[in-house]
Amino acid sequence: MGQIKIIADSRIELMNTDAFFTKIRTYTPLSEKAELAWSSLLRPRQYRKEEPFIRAGDVPTTYAFVVKGLLCQRYVGRDGNMIIKCFFPENRIASSVSATLLGEASPFAITAIENTTVLEYDFAAFRLLVSDFADIAAFYIRYMERHWIIDKEPGEIAFRHDDAMQRYIDFIRKEPELHKRLKQHHIAAWLGITPESLSRLRKTIAITRPDRG
Repeated sequence: MGQIKIIADSRIELMNTDAFFTKIRTYTPLSEKAELAWSSLLRPRQYRKEEPFIRAGDVPTTYAFVVKGLLCQRYVGRDGNMIIKCFFPENRIASSVSATLLGEASPFAITAIENTTVLEYDFAAFRLLVSDFADIAAFYIRYMERHWIIDKEPGEIAFRHDDAMQRYIDFIRKEPELHKRLKQHHIAAWLGITPESLSRLRKTIAITRPDRG
């Protein structure tokens, strides 16, 4: 029985690695040699609901590709309220980027909202691959450009200029499946409002836009 389990686990790990590289190739093609080198760094791990991948105050050293499940990056404000910075569903790479790059303590925690399976890799070892493989370097540049510049800037502008109602409507439109998976307090923490305020927004949407109720 144990041998069958090992075989089954190996198949699952292989499938997850394939999913990882399928996603990576949406940014740039990779050579077989580059894939083999990167795959040697990947380590499967599971996090239970509410278990931290990174704790606030830790110096993070790894990135995690979400195979199944959902992580969120969050911190606790001075008033003790939780604030969520972003979500990492399937096919996203979770990390505290600035803290990892600088080798400093992360002000944010990254925690599992659902039971989550990831493929982790050491960032320092990955940076060596960036130096050795031009195609991995191209991925790194394109990933950072898309998720930390192109995607990030409109969100920062929206938080400065749009009210909570507009940001919530935009979130439902852009992330309908993710919206269905989140609890009310997660959405409220991401919007920067109380769960009670979110309930009022939902009632208003249900009245004015029945298709969104």
